[in-house]
Amino acid sequence: MFITFEGGEGSGKSLQARSLYRKLCRLSIPVILVHEPGSTPLGERLSRLLKWGRATAISPMSELLLFNASRAQLVSEVILPSLKNGKIVVCDRYTDSTLAYQGYGRGLKLKTVRTANDIATGGLMPDLTMLLDIPVGEGLARKRVNATDRFENEELAFHKRVRQGYLTLARKEPRRFFVVDGRQDKRTISQIIWKRVSAMLGER
Repeated sequence: MFITFEGGEGSGKSLQARSLYRKLCRLSIPVILVHEPGSTPLGERLSRLLKWGRATAISPMSELLLFNASRAQLVSEVILPSLKNGKIVVCDRYTDSTLAYQGYGRGLKLKTVRTANDIATGGLMPDLTMLLDIPVGEGLARKRVNATDRFENEELAFHKRVRQGYLTLARKEPRRFFVVDGRQDKRTISQIIWKRVSAMLGER
C-alpha cells in the first residue's frame, strides 16, 4: 500500500506521517517512511537547494523539474522496490504537492505539471492520500516561530492558492483523498487517520 500525506505549511502532515509509521512498526507491519524532496542522496541535495537556497533564483518551471528529478530518484530507488517487497510506503508529500504549489500556487499549467509528474513517477499513484487541511493563517503561525524556508516565506495569497488547490484536487478524487481537519489535537487526528488506514488494511 502506498500512502501519502499532503497539506499546506504548518498543517501537521509530517508529524502525522511519522505517527502512522510508528504505529505500523509497533504492529510489526513492514513499512518505510520517506519524504519529498529527499530520502535519497540526490534528493537531499536538491532539497537544500529548493527549500533553503534563498540566494539562488529558481523559476517556477525550474522548481517543477527539480522537484520531479528528486521524485524520479525516490520512486526508482526506494518506493517501487519497497512496494515490490511487500512494504507499506508512507510518503510525506508527493505529486499532489507539485500540483498545489507549482500549479495552483505558482500558476504553471496543470497539464504541464501532471505531465512532468507522470514522467517522474511512471504513473505511480498513491492508494490513499491524507490531506490535512488548516486555515492558512493558523498554519503559518505554527511555522514562523522557527527558521522559515523559501515556501514558508511566500506571500499570504500564494498559500491561499495552494490551500484551494489542495481542496480542489480532493474534490476531484474523493476515493483517493481523505481530508482531515488539521485544527484538531494531534491525538485525535492520529486516531482518525488510523481508523481509515486500518479499514483499508482490513479490506486487503
